[in-house]
Amino acid sequence: MASEVKKMRQQLKLTQQELADILYVTRQCISSWETGKNKTNSDILKQISNIQLDDR
Repeated sequence: MASEVKKMRQQLKLTQQELADILYVTRQCISSWETGKNKTNSDILKQISNIQLDDR
């Protein structure tokens, strides 16, 4: 799952901070998901997959 968050973020061409702002979490939270330090859940992955480029 860690690589999924990073892959999805990169496909959206978002920085960790931009994704964090959209999801209302910290940049450190995004980083910890991407490195596998903390686990994300399916709800977060759904939220990321629902992000449209126009939402930025």
